[in-house]
Amino acid sequence: MRFDGIIFDFDGVLIESEHVSTQHISELLTSLGHPTSYDEARTQFVGVGGPHFVEAVGRWVGGEVPQAFWDGRKAEDERVMREGLAAVDGAVRFVETLPTGFPRAIASSSTTHWIGTHLAHLGLADAFGEHIYSGREHVTRGKPAPDIYLHAAKAIGVDITRCVIIEDSPVGATGAVASGAFVIGLAAGQHCADGHDALLLEQGVNAVAHDFDEVAALVF
Repeated sequence: MRFDGIIFDFDGVLIESEHVSTQHISELLTSLGHPTSYDEARTQFVGVGGPHFVEAVGRWVGGEVPQAFWDGRKAEDERVMREGLAAVDGAVRFVETLPTGFPRAIASSSTTHWIGTHLAHLGLADAFGEHIYSGREHVTRGKPAPDIYLHAAKAIGVDITRCVIIEDSPVGATGAVASGAFVIGLAAGQHCADGHDALLLEQGVNAVAHDFDEVAALVF
């Protein structure tokens, strides 16, 4: 291993939630009278969570967000929590190839309940132990601040400069780069259009990978 620890973002890195969510948000906003293409939803909302997401939707609709939007999002979240979501191609295999005991964590904008539920769906319920961290629950400032990555590195006992972070969104990449870790920008999920790798490079990631075979070549 070229690093002493590894930190994963979750949505769009391990599961295809960014693609499914972007598609749903696009269709939901459009149905509520705010025409939004898939590409527009991807640009505006991928990698944005918690209060930042609320603010982003408010800016997009130009005012107060209709309650029907939140009701629709809640129903969709409940559906995918029941049914599960597909893994990003190669993600499960990559996690399973990490050496036993190698320090690893998840640092996400999603809740620990969301992450834990989907890890169980993927058969990775025990892969990260207690090292599942949420920008909503464990730090005051979520992404794009670097705080959640610094928190995760400290928790697994590895200096952040000896960690590698895998991130898929420009928002997350911004915080990951600011943390001081080696950052791999991952352009493997279905939500990643042509040029996504260039967007990540603009945020200062150290390398880009288009699948988990390329991630493995950078990490092992």
